[in-house]
Amino acid sequence: MLSRRDFLKRSSLIATAPLIPGFIERTARAAEPGKDPILVVLEMTGGNDGLNTVVPYRDDIYHQMRPTLRFQDTQVVKVNDELGLHPALQQIGQLLQQSKLAIIQGVGYPNPDRSHFESMDRWQAGEVTAKVSGTGWLAKSVPDLAKGKGGGVPVMHVGSEKLPLACRGTTQGVFTINQEQPFELKLGLPGSEEEDARKKLLADVSTMAANEKTDELLSFVQRRHLQTYTSVEKLKVILKDMSRDQARSGFGPGSLYAKMDLVGRLIQQGFGTRVFYLAIDGFDTHGNQAQTHQNLLQQIDQAVGYLFQRLQQTGDDGRTLLMTFSEFGRRVAENGSKGTDHGSGSCLLVAGPGVKAGPVGQHPSLTDLTDGDLKYHTDFRRVYATLLENWLKVDSKMVLGEKFETMNFLKKA
Repeated sequence: MLSRRDFLKRSSLIATAPLIPGFIERTARAAEPGKDPILVVLEMTGGNDGLNTVVPYRDDIYHQMRPTLRFQDTQVVKVNDELGLHPALQQIGQLLQQSKLAIIQGVGYPNPDRSHFESMDRWQAGEVTAKVSGTGWLAKSVPDLAKGKGGGVPVMHVGSEKLPLACRGTTQGVFTINQEQPFELKLGLPGSEEEDARKKLLADVSTMAANEKTDELLSFVQRRHLQTYTSVEKLKVILKDMSRDQARSGFGPGSLYAKMDLVGRLIQQGFGTRVFYLAIDGFDTHGNQAQTHQNLLQQIDQAVGYLFQRLQQTGDDGRTLLMTFSEFGRRVAENGSKGTDHGSGSCLLVAGPGVKAGPVGQHPSLTDLTDGDLKYHTDFRRVYATLLENWLKVDSKMVLGEKFETMNFLKKA
């Protein structure tokens, strides 16, 4: 048995071991499945064209400003007599018909920045100052999220890109998985003293965590380290099952569809993660936008539609919301390259049975512009505050630094 002193001396071994060995598997199997509300955050990297995502198809100014990129009323997925969704969003349109989609219009922030990096940092930090802190809004949520019953990985980033700022700045409870790289047990060279020492440490930790009469230090181990490793053991089993099905789907491991498939399986298995973060790049459509935007939104449509179809099978759709966001929108007028340039105000979508369906707020005016950009009327931090307070049950002031008025796009619990 490890002493307190030995544990502190050797705890770095835990941090360097990416997987737990099979002898802790029984702990993973015995973990209580999490049934807390879940948020899936989908980043649309590059500046999504909100005006052609939620289309004011009856507005004459829209048609004048977009002679080659415009959509007619016969093309869009109808929302109401004034608005429609991009033709690629067929399955998301079905979610709307099922009263499972909220369309939040006119979203932005004060003094917008058209730089990809600066604007994305503000969205991800939940701050609108010229220089944001190095801690993301989801990372700040970890202390409250970790209070759930499900396990030791409150926030999971799914993708091969580096950990996004939204998830950075906490030393606990955030995990990245890259499906394109296999998971392997790496405790040191096979048969080496290092491997033996690490296995013994993990075995000791497992034994201590099973003892109800643990002191504060060992209780901390159980909550922060052991739960994380046992969660990863569950993850290995899920990934193994996925590999058998993926060949039949026709989607590669790096596709948004495959990432969303993994998220759905983790939710169904009661993995315990409260927030999943995914991204899809390519929305910086300065030229020949039509086909690129079509392809990107079609990928989102397939992935989001599939996620909720899967979750509906087990009833887990009722505890899941998905939010899209992008760092900014595009200009109202198309440019000379049949594309659109960086703008500001835009829209975002929130999907799931827990929403009050339909448009939220008015579509921004196409005549009352700021330097050719749509004016925002809803600070994105109000959206965050609503999801934090009313869905995830997290103290939004702790995360955002101040109290923001929540919005009325969620059903009451």
